[in-house]
Amino acid sequence: MANKEEKADEKKTTWKDTIYNPRTGEFIGRTASSWGLIFLFYLVFYGFLAGMFTLTMWVMLQTLDDYTPKYRDRVANPGLMIRPRYMDISFNRSIPQQYNKYVSHMESFLRPYNDSLQVANKNCTLGEYYEQDNDEEKKVCPFMRSQLQQCSGLGDATFGYSEGQPCILVKMNRVIGLRPRGDPRISCAAKRENPLQMLYYPSEGKLDKSYFPYYGKKAHPNYLQPVVAVKLMLQSDEDFNTELTIECKIEGTDLRNNDERDKFLGRVTFRVIVSK
Repeated sequence: MANKEEKADEKKTTWKDTIYNPRTGEFIGRTASSWGLIFLFYLVFYGFLAGMFTLTMWVMLQTLDDYTPKYRDRVANPGLMIRPRYMDISFNRSIPQQYNKYVSHMESFLRPYNDSLQVANKNCTLGEYYEQDNDEEKKVCPFMRSQLQQCSGLGDATFGYSEGQPCILVKMNRVIGLRPRGDPRISCAAKRENPLQMLYYPSEGKLDKSYFPYYGKKAHPNYLQPVVAVKLMLQSDEDFNTELTIECKIEGTDLRNNDERDKFLGRVTFRVIVSK
């Protein structure tokens, strides 16, 4: 019996010793000095890695410009976008609930273009680039909302949607340093045999050069790109209750608008269905 009890105590003591052995001072099989050396090794090792990472990041950041991206070769040509931000616009002109979301989106987008805000900006020479490369504070040319006339939402708060002749805003995406040659303008057409009459604001869908170049969000924080409003003059029965595919392009310039790999490069296509 005594031998059995001694063996049981020996086994119990051996199991405890795997955690902490009071005779040798080992904790999980290692002495305090051994654990200290391991801790010191990993402290130096990971400290060195952290220092190398910090130094690498610092060197990389020294090569960056706070105002201009270093590589811009893949966005030399801007895309086109529309407002309201829907590629499929469908509504009944007699039911305000169906077009209110489009009107609300248009109003929200045009609010920064209000004349009361734009009068504070600098008047620019039309037809000429507004060069400010050497100016620390970049100024902004005014784009008055009233220039959009029937599509400004000032005279008609529904932007023509209540009449079944909706306005669509077309804008060019911002590209830092872009200086489009020629006389850039927006031109739209319906993809059907009979042409659809459209009105452009400003006239002829022009994008004046004075709004270029753009110097970036940080250097040009108050910049607003010019927009062109296109009013779809739906009149005949052929125009209503049918899907109209409209394509708008940037014309009169060297900017690309026919790249089959990118449907938004220099152009945009959307669909409109208006019911009476």
